This record gives sequence, C-alpha cells and structure tokens, in this order.
Amino acid sequence: MEVDAEEILTPHGLARVHLQPVDSPRGGLVLGHGAGGGVESTDLVAAATAARSAGLSVALVEQPYRVAGRRSPAPAKQLDAVWSVVVSELRDRAFGSTDILLTGGRSSGARVACRTAADTHSSGVLCLAFPLHPPGRPEQSRLQELDDVGVPTLVVQGESDPFGTPPAGRNRTVVRVPGTHALRNGATVTAAVADWLEELLR
Repeated sequence: MEVDAEEILTPHGLARVHLQPVDSPRGGLVLGHGAGGGVESTDLVAAATAARSAGLSVALVEQPYRVAGRRSPAPAKQLDAVWSVVVSELRDRAFGSTDILLTGGRSSGARVACRTAADTHSSGVLCLAFPLHPPGRPEQSRLQELDDVGVPTLVVQGESDPFGTPPAGRNRTVVRVPGTHALRNGATVTAAVADWLEELLR
C-alpha cells in the first residue's frame, strides 16, 4: 500500500517512520524491525495488514542506524531511547484522539518494545519472533524482558525458531505458527494478530 514516510529527530540521529493511516482510527500500532532487517519483512507487513483491518493506524519505524545505512545495530540503550522518543511523538500527533496505542516489532524490535512498554504507556505489546535466547544458548534467557511487561502481550513464534519459544504467562499469549525465526508465512501471522486484536479491542 502507499505510505507516507517522514523522519523524526532523536538523540541518536534521524529515525524514519512509514505511516499507514486508516480513517477514524480506533488506535495506533507502532512496529520496529529486527537487528539486521528492515520494515519490509513478511511478518511486519502481515501484522500491519491485520492491524489496519482492525481499525488501527500503523507506523513502521526504522532505527537511525538503519537510516544511516549501517547494518550493525546500536546498543540497546540507544535503541530504547530512540523508540521512546518516536512513540511519544506519534502518540501526540499521528493517531487521533484515542487512548489505545500498541507497540511491538520483530526480534530485536520486539525486545525494544518490551523494555520500553511502561515508558511508552503502551496498551499492549506485539512480539514477532521474540529471540528468547541466542541459538543453542538457552541459559542466556531473555524471558525477564517479557515477564516485566505489565500489559497484554502477544508472541507469534515460528515452530522451528532456533531462538526458542517463550512460555505463555500472565497477560501473555503465545501462538506458534509454521516456520523459523523469519516467519515467512504471512497469512498465519496475519491470522494470529487479527485474533488477538479482536479480543484486545473488544
């Protein structure tokens, strides 16, 4: 679909936001990309499709290191700081007069959304391919980042994801779909996100 792209100045450079507005939005969804990929990944596109169908305007955010052409991600504190600035600005002017603002992303972007959920006053968090631990290193669990989220959370995880699969938990729904960490089956991601949004926005 046609999108409007704009840049937002953050303490760590320019972030690029791809806006996909809907008429009379019920709320907004802000999504971030993975460490080495962009906002065009299959699962992000699928999640955005489900969100727009549910009446949410969508913003896909590129971190400054990607905008600058670098592939190696910035440190976590920089990613989190950029995200908080961008989400705050979008809340103020891009999503209309609504209290519903969801945040999320794929892989690294999902981790950023979890770590900043309280700071961004998120109504819910959408995690695509959450990297529970480095491949083959289950002792290096990042489950606490998910456990610390105090709002409804959806995790969509590939059944063969080498980064592991987190358990369901308080406020946390986990849906396993065919595939690996890449989540290339967009239809299954769209369906999982649509079902969760229908329940969340009811």
